[in-house]
Amino acid sequence: MRIGNIDLGEKPVMLAPMEDVTDASFRLICKEMGADMTYSEFVSADALIRNIQATTRKLHISPGERPTAIQIYGREVEPMVEAARLVEAAAPDILDINFGCPVKKVAGKGAGAGLLRDIPKMREITRAVVNAVKIPVTVKTRLGWDHDSRIIVDLAEQLQDCGIQAITVHGRTRAQLYSGEADWDMIARVKANPRLHIPVIGNGDITSGERLVEAFERSGVDGIMVGRASIGAPWIFRELKNSVSPGYGPELSDAEKFGLIRRQIRESVDRIDEYRGILHIRRHLAASPLFKGIPDFRATRIAMLQASTLTELEAILTHIENDIYPSVVKK
Repeated sequence: MRIGNIDLGEKPVMLAPMEDVTDASFRLICKEMGADMTYSEFVSADALIRNIQATTRKLHISPGERPTAIQIYGREVEPMVEAARLVEAAAPDILDINFGCPVKKVAGKGAGAGLLRDIPKMREITRAVVNAVKIPVTVKTRLGWDHDSRIIVDLAEQLQDCGIQAITVHGRTRAQLYSGEADWDMIARVKANPRLHIPVIGNGDITSGERLVEAFERSGVDGIMVGRASIGAPWIFRELKNSVSPGYGPELSDAEKFGLIRRQIRESVDRIDEYRGILHIRRHLAASPLFKGIPDFRATRIAMLQASTLTELEAILTHIENDIYPSVVKK
């Protein structure tokens, strides 16, 4: 699969853009685990052109994580064009446009998936951004606004005509948010459109190597993007790559997984500060399968998610790894 001059190989598996998740540290870890391409957190066009520090920080790319895309969102043409040029100056490999975020504070204001209710404006923004930069431009979107307006097959073709070089389709409508199951049959219809010549990347409910293989076979997509299943579990990319490329790499031990969690915590604190870095990492700790299904774990889990210093959090993790986890594994 190629996007512009970027060769991602056969059946690439990519890390999806996720707000408050896909910071530079997490992207690099996922890359080391096997992600063929990573995407930044959402970058607000309006905040970027106002030079808001929390937003400009999202443009940082580590050499080891490439190829990387920076994703922008907005609802008006001129700010999106200006933001696209600022992003290009940060030298990502790809510029991605977010037409898929369903949350109210984005979609409700006419950006992200909100533009699924204004296709002419979506096309206008896309064409203007493509013309404003020299790097490849791609789009991530959904099936449509709701069940009665699943327009993705025709929409993908229209966006191709605007000049994008790949499209990622999340197999839900905006109305679904993240409920129900992703519709991979609809994604397959996008890929099967004989008039569509750009790569199609599928997204939604990929939680295991088995599901990844099934999704590739069922839809025929060129690549697959993985989002929520990677939160607190960057090692999932090792499993996913092994499912499509047997022998890609050894499965990680529990000790290695704990090591990655500790690395995320340390790098999050180094990137921001101790207090906010720990707040940022709590989402990963809360979602991590490493802590799922442990008997009588509630009190320890609460303590882990309420820890406010590195010393406190490290002590709790050491207790889990050395005292709790071995007894669970033995059972």
